[in-house]
This record gives sequence, structure tokens and C-alpha cells, in this order.
Amino acid sequence: MPNTSNPFSLAGRTALVTGGTQGVGAAICRSLAQAGADLVIHGLRDDEPAQQTLAACRDFGRRAELLVGDLLGPPQKTTSDLFERALAIAPEIDTLVNNAGTFLDGDFLELSEETFDRTWRLNVTAGVFLTQAFARHRVAAGQGGRVLFTGSINGLLSEPEHVAYDTSKGAVAALVRSLCVELAPRKIRVNAIAPGLVRTPLTRIVDDNAELAAWMELHTPNGQVPSADVCGPPAAFLLSDAAEHIHGQTLYVDGGMSAWQQPNMPE
Repeated sequence: MPNTSNPFSLAGRTALVTGGTQGVGAAICRSLAQAGADLVIHGLRDDEPAQQTLAACRDFGRRAELLVGDLLGPPQKTTSDLFERALAIAPEIDTLVNNAGTFLDGDFLELSEETFDRTWRLNVTAGVFLTQAFARHRVAAGQGGRVLFTGSINGLLSEPEHVAYDTSKGAVAALVRSLCVELAPRKIRVNAIAPGLVRTPLTRIVDDNAELAAWMELHTPNGQVPSADVCGPPAAFLLSDAAEHIHGQTLYVDGGMSAWQQPNMPE
């Protein structure tokens, strides 16, 4: 039943978040914990960023556990096994965040099959089959659920040396729509956030290159290249009862970049 007293609360919810130990994933985890959710946080390794994210979530008084695993094995088996391990930690999981992903591109003329395949498997295939495992479990139990993907502005706008990444993120947007049609009748709600450029470990070049940062700020209507923290609250909203009638949508968290054809020439 919807939470009528505070529809933005996630109290009573338990979320599995892939790629949740740093960057956008960690920001999502912190916001979900702040909204009242317990967490199983997936990461590639148990390292300092993972422990920092766990501690930050626990500081909100929520349960947060780490699940270490690689998503690059045989897709259906790897994701099914991962989900079963997550259920062993928290059998009450009712929310899934498919955030894990990567960027490996370079010059298209040098793009290898291995790079394209690895990008696609992490950014798209893992989310497909982890969602399938989640949905099978919830449907068998006669229960609904919530699923969120992390897309990207690159699913809508392209840039050089991003062919594999842009293709994968465009697929995520289509996937969210298709899963909506498949799963909404089964009471499982699927949406996505699509960040613009935010500061994460994968975008350190912006911190190291003031000229590049200024160029990106110029291309963003609100003039900001913020931290990944801006991604957390929109994710929490889409997973809350406040978004009960929002299905199959991608919410751009981009300072308006996707709305602007091109900036004015600088003086």
C-alpha cells in the first residue's frame, strides 16, 4: 500500500544497488538510506570507498551490507547467483537499482570487439538479467517492486570517442520503456535517472583540467558541473510512493544540458 503519511519515505524498503560503492551509485545509496531504506550494496571489491559508503549509510541508522562480485560472467547465471547471494543477506529485498557500468571508449577506428562487448555486458546485459531474477522472485511471491536504472545524457546526446558507451546508454533508455510494458502489469515499476556530467572517480579529468571544466559549464544552462550527490534525491524520489504513477521514464539530472541545442558564443 502507498505510504500516505509521507509518500517520499522509503522506510520499510530494502534495496539492492549494483555499483553502489562510489560515484553515482554511492550517492544513490546515501539518499536511499536517508529516506529510510536498508541496503545491500554491490561492488567489485571491499575497499576504502566501499567501507566509506557503508559507514555513511549506517550513519542514517539504516542497515547496510556489502556484496562483492563481478558482473562479467555468463550473464544469466552470474546475475541470478548474485541476486541469490543478496537474498541470503536480506530476504526482504523489494527494490533494485541497476547502477553498475563502465566507460572504456577511445577512437572509434581503434574500438575492439572486446571493449564493445565489455561495455555492453556491464551497462546493459547485466541489468537485463538481474532485473529478470528480481522480477521472477517478486512475481513468484505475489509481490510488486521498484527498479531503477542509471542511464546517461549520452543515451540522448553523443560525443566523440564514446561509440560503445553512447550505444549502451541509448539501449538503457529503450530497455526501461520495454521493461515498463512487461512489468507494470505485474506491479513492478521501472524508471531511470540519466545524469549529465557530474564529478565521480571516472570523470576526474574535469577536476584536473580547469579549461575543460569551464567548457562543460558553458554547455550547461545552470552553469554547474556538480558532485554525484545531485543524483541521489531524484533516485530516491523515483523509488518512492510519491512516484507511484511514473512508469518507463528517464529523468535527466543534467542542469538542463539536454534541453539546450547549443550555448551562446562566449564574449
